[in-house]
Amino acid sequence: MSDALVQARGLRKSFGDFEAVRGIDVDVARGETFGFLGPNGAGKSSTMRMIACVSPRTAGSLQVLGMDPGTDGPRIRARVGVVPQLDNLDLELTVRQNLEVYGRYFGLPRAHVRERAVELMEFAQLTDRADTPVEPLSGGMRRRLTIARSLVNSPELLLLDEPTTGLDPQARHLLWERLYRLKRDGVTQIITTHYMDEAEQLCDRLVVMDAGLIVAEGSPAELIERHSTREVLELRFEPEARPEPAVVGAALGEHDGRVEELPDRLLVYTADGERAQELVYRAGLRPLSAMVRRSSLEDVFLRLTGRTLVD
Repeated sequence: MSDALVQARGLRKSFGDFEAVRGIDVDVARGETFGFLGPNGAGKSSTMRMIACVSPRTAGSLQVLGMDPGTDGPRIRARVGVVPQLDNLDLELTVRQNLEVYGRYFGLPRAHVRERAVELMEFAQLTDRADTPVEPLSGGMRRRLTIARSLVNSPELLLLDEPTTGLDPQARHLLWERLYRLKRDGVTQIITTHYMDEAEQLCDRLVVMDAGLIVAEGSPAELIERHSTREVLELRFEPEARPEPAVVGAALGEHDGRVEELPDRLLVYTADGERAQELVYRAGLRPLSAMVRRSSLEDVFLRLTGRTLVD
């Protein structure tokens, strides 16, 4: 990819005998929003830390902004913004002071930092809280301030690790709108998230990682088309009356459908949910509820990485 802002080939990261990232190839184009999805321990955070130049790679090649993090780490960090998973704001300082003090770390002139702080408080909708200490702010306000602070140096590349974890829906959607604005302004973004709807909303392309490897890559729509079906029929039965997946599969007959059993329901992956529902009822099966929905990125994620809980 000739316009790649980030390019990795055979990238590996080991911690002693444990290999967290096992030889991945990644290209992130200038101006796009790129996502890393995967269960806990998949290698997402290790990859992000290597891109952010805070963790050296074990093997392979990595170029960020056309430079090698191994030799040009300070120059890269000066042009990158990082939003960590956990806010690391200075709680005793005000909103304005958090921005101004952080800007000075980059050696920016005081007058420029003051002007930039005013712009970023407006961007984050925190102007009316400029002189309020961080400690009493809500989680959504703190998150917006953390993102604003990461933009003090006007970065070309913004790394966001779980940017909306723990926020209510209103705060999440406000943050999404802020990230859309950054994308329109040409800021390249790399995001890790556990929210599949967030990945579908924000990412132009993404990779799904599992056990340190990339198991799928593409746009959200491409991944859904490639690894799932157009629709999903969700069937809920009384626990003692729930049929085996094979029984539902037999009811579908020649109709295309893959049946998956969950603790509380059966999922039928199919091209035509209403037709599948009709066949289920014709076979005499009577679920408590039946719902047809479009297939989502979450269906892809769970099919590729499994439903086993990873701690």
